[in-house]
Amino acid sequence: MVAADEVLCLVLAAGQVRGVGSDKRLARLADGTTLLAASVARAREAFAEVRVVVRAGDTPASLGLPAQQRLVHSLDASLGMGHSLAAGVAAARNSTARAIAVLLGDMPWIAADTLERLAAMATPEAIVFPLYDGQRGHPVLFGRAFWDALAQLDGDQGARRVLQAHRPAWCEVPCDDPGVLRDVDTPAALG
Repeated sequence: MVAADEVLCLVLAAGQVRGVGSDKRLARLADGTTLLAASVARAREAFAEVRVVVRAGDTPASLGLPAQQRLVHSLDASLGMGHSLAAGVAAARNSTARAIAVLLGDMPWIAADTLERLAAMATPEAIVFPLYDGQRGHPVLFGRAFWDALAQLDGDQGARRVLQAHRPAWCEVPCDDPGVLRDVDTPAALG
């Protein structure tokens, strides 16, 4: 497990996507666990500090998360992922972490050892991400040098602007974990 003062994990779960028929965060996987709960549990296997970025009014209980799970409420979540990511980063500024790992709340299949391997590569000046079969995956870990830029994000492009503006800082980590590419956009993807 990565120490809390090294890499802080943000799980983004404030989106309005309803591609699985209802609130996809509460969609059930084959084992009965909700999608978000499974994603957060996987993050907690690898990171000592995990914060979940959610919509205003969400509570751990309403999301099927443990009562002690720390939430960050994104008041502008309806305006896009950039706003949610900015809210999460702003809430993390008091942390002493050298990097933030940005995970998506619909990707529970990333192996814990992949997360730990990526975190071990994190530095304050790097942007670390997995590469599977030549494709860039998730999570993306942003060193502290990029937090100010992330905190200014808006719209629905997520961190794309920050990634493109800082290509020399990229640290691609080849992996054999298809979970870094697998998310849920349809009911069939839950199985």
